[in-house]
Amino acid sequence: MRVLGIETSCDETGVAIWDNTAGLLGHRIFSQTEIHATYGGVVPELASRDHIRRVGPLTEQVLADAGLNLADLDGVAATAGPGLLGALLVGLSAGKALAFGTDRPFLGIHHLEAHLLAPRLDPDPPEWPFLALLVSGGHTQLIAVEGLGRYRLLGGTVDDAAGEAFDKTAKLLGLGYPGGPAVARAAEGGNPAAVDLPRPMAGKPNLDFSFSGLKTAVLNQVKAAGDMPGPTATADLCASFQEAVVDTLWRKTARAIKQTGLDRLVVAGGVGANAQLRERFEAEAGALGVALHFPALELCTDNGAMVAYCGAQRLAGGERDGWDRTAVARWPLEALTPPPG
Repeated sequence: MRVLGIETSCDETGVAIWDNTAGLLGHRIFSQTEIHATYGGVVPELASRDHIRRVGPLTEQVLADAGLNLADLDGVAATAGPGLLGALLVGLSAGKALAFGTDRPFLGIHHLEAHLLAPRLDPDPPEWPFLALLVSGGHTQLIAVEGLGRYRLLGGTVDDAAGEAFDKTAKLLGLGYPGGPAVARAAEGGNPAAVDLPRPMAGKPNLDFSFSGLKTAVLNQVKAAGDMPGPTATADLCASFQEAVVDTLWRKTARAIKQTGLDRLVVAGGVGANAQLRERFEAEAGALGVALHFPALELCTDNGAMVAYCGAQRLAGGERDGWDRTAVARWPLEALTPPPG
């Protein structure tokens, strides 16, 4: 099964080709970071318009990289949700058009499922079942993954996602967009114990998260200073904030490991690229004897490779979508089912 995957759920245009025998044959991403940086966040209309400009040329480039043409494909997959509705419609429409024009099967892909499966593109993929921490700008969830389409939500955020807290903290401190890399850069050389910040809900026995209070604690620190903190104070505050997020994520994840008994852990989503998170999780998981899997750094953010891979697995299992398949802004992960085959 050789599948073209298209991702346009937010502000990255991603196109890739996955072959179930040969692996990843081509992979391109265009990030709209510079477009949205002026506004301090993603502007949906601008995102949609740029996806329209990029998806065609990127598809041509990926096909050329792989030495293939459209007739060499066995199917086409595109992200159908969740995400920004206008942005999703661009990729979904392009994917359906390519599939229709070449008489190939088409499938709309769940964005979060694609992220969960991204580590399985690795040469040493995690076997089922495994525990997954999905941590990004829009989601922070702990999920028991029993197989393709078999997901059990263990806990999620009750307010801000971890990535959203990074973005809001960066905006409070005037560090720019996107917030995750900006805060991580500012934290370099800072003292992570300099500012006493809360670990929201870390002491509660459930597996839910909350990061709104942590963001408010940063705001209170800025207000108490009476002015924007200088470079050293900013570094200390960012280092302390990053430490609080990573510590909270690990505490809940460790609790989920204990409750489920699963000895394989996947960390997926954009925040999974954070160097401190990777270092902490590697040390802690190693101490527990838990096998830890991250996607490659370039596959942590939104990308077409994970969509192509997910599409290839489901299309190989006999799943198909009609031409009336449309985009959905909200789509519960637990609503998915295994492919019919």
